[in-house]
Amino acid sequence: MKVLLDANALMIPVQFGIDIFSEIEALVGAYEPVTLEDVTRELAGIASGRGRDAAAARVGIRLAGRCRVETSRHTDVPVDERIVRYAVENGCMVATNDRQLRSALLKRNIDVIYLREKKRLEIIRG
Repeated sequence: MKVLLDANALMIPVQFGIDIFSEIEALVGAYEPVTLEDVTRELAGIASGRGRDAAAARVGIRLAGRCRVETSRHTDVPVDERIVRYAVENGCMVATNDRQLRSALLKRNIDVIYLREKKRLEIIRG
């Protein structure tokens, strides 16, 4: 099973002190972590700044190195829509804390892994 991680999911370890890879494995069992090139570019933009988010994004970039990085075929739409389309086309779950993205995924019957109560990851079935 593939789990696609978006930018804010890759920033969770610094922001909330949670090992997302082991937490996801505890939820779903063996899985293949995947992210999009677009997500790594988004993280690079955030990382170029200062502050906690920039530090979290720099760690997120390193964590993206533990994922298979895919190129989206849908370059004509925003990154969140690229994530939705990739998940639909590849039948994978998505790890995100973005409420709008989560809503869009659930409308397309995609399972979502999100941070609950800033303490643990949980799955919402799409």
